[in-house]
Amino acid sequence: MTAGTHFALARPYRLSLDSYAQVTGVHPELVRRLVALGLLDVTRDAQGRLWFNPSQVKEMARIQRLRMSLNLNYCAIGLVVELLDRIAELEKAQRRTSRRGGAPWT
Repeated sequence: MTAGTHFALARPYRLSLDSYAQVTGVHPELVRRLVALGLLDVTRDAQGRLWFNPSQVKEMARIQRLRMSLNLNYCAIGLVVELLDRIAELEKAQRRTSRRGGAPWT
């Protein structure tokens, strides 16, 4: 390796519960609760350990923003997240339809 050469660090394929909690700054017990509420997508290995896709770090940030800005409990956040995702899907479909020149809701 020459001076000034930099290697990009590969993002891990998945994060353990402890790694995820550390990266997001959230206590592991709260992470488990959010998983139980269905707010975070996880996979479980044969031993039942939780593993998180790195994309779920962004999802935790979204959950925390909703909690802080709207003062919602975590159960209510599930509904808000579903509605926001549905709105995004509808807007995306409308943009695709508009680009083709068709009516958006036909």
